[in-house]
Amino acid sequence: MNSVRTSLLESSRWKAWEPVVWLLAFASPFVVAQHALIINEIAIVALFALSLDLILGYTGIVSLGHAAFLGFGAYSAALFAKHVMPDPLVGLAVGIVAATALGAVCSFTIMRGTDLTRLMVTLGMALLLLELANKLDWLTGGSDGLQGVTLGPLLGRFEFDLVGQTAAWYSLTVLLVIFLLARRLVHSPFGATLMAVRDNRLRAMAIGIPVSARLAVAYTVAAGVAGAAGALLAQTTGFASLDVFALERSADLMLILVIGGVGWLYGGIAGAVVFKLMHDVISGITPQYWTFWIGLFLVVLVMVGRERLLRPWTWFRRDGGQA
Repeated sequence: MNSVRTSLLESSRWKAWEPVVWLLAFASPFVVAQHALIINEIAIVALFALSLDLILGYTGIVSLGHAAFLGFGAYSAALFAKHVMPDPLVGLAVGIVAATALGAVCSFTIMRGTDLTRLMVTLGMALLLLELANKLDWLTGGSDGLQGVTLGPLLGRFEFDLVGQTAAWYSLTVLLVIFLLARRLVHSPFGATLMAVRDNRLRAMAIGIPVSARLAVAYTVAAGVAGAAGALLAQTTGFASLDVFALERSADLMLILVIGGVGWLYGGIAGAVVFKLMHDVISGITPQYWTFWIGLFLVVLVMVGRERLLRPWTWFRRDGGQA
């Protein structure tokens, strides 16, 4: 038991390069102020990817409807800011609580059946919420979206400017806080049981792990994290539209995790950086065909391998690139 605890503590310790990465991330809205808006988008997408990695990479739950929680958090925060209170932090908490509650309800639908069943159930949930938001146009704005969302100053001092610096630092801060909490979770004994369920569910049940309860808790926590990303999206853009529930959101999220890797919290962050930068650069060059180039990159990534792609000098070794 002590060896397991020591191993978990060792894996949760910060590496020397990690503070440098986060310091560079927080300095970027100041250093490249003209790109603060894209930095804000990357932070939000990275948080969204982290939420899916918690259930896909650490628990083995496949989902194609994770955008349901992103959208529910976005609309909850936007409606709260418009009709109740414009404070950003309170609105963020409302988005997280609303998405967590929805995740707790939906968690009962993923306890039974195969991966294909879960795939279709999660997708169906997102489509139901999409249609519900479309029909309740008196509340959500329907296909026109929920407009006129304005926020007060962050902490009563920092106004959200058009440049996007405040929004970028706000999103990066939320990303860092939730990343630290998620890191603590996955490197805890609870996280170890999640990985045991992922690796072999029957064996986990045989040694006494309450599999259904673990799945429900993991799914609920991941929903809350996705809701935080949705709340940030609505708050920093001042708008919530039906596309937050779209299948493309969930599909892009899967691509991001393919790029960055699953079962590694930095995988979603790295994938979000690569995906959003490629999207921004390539769509600026060829707006009509940017998806072709991203698809080509994914093909190369799968064929060559993520580690070998980062070490091009190993591509032509006969031993398959083993160092």
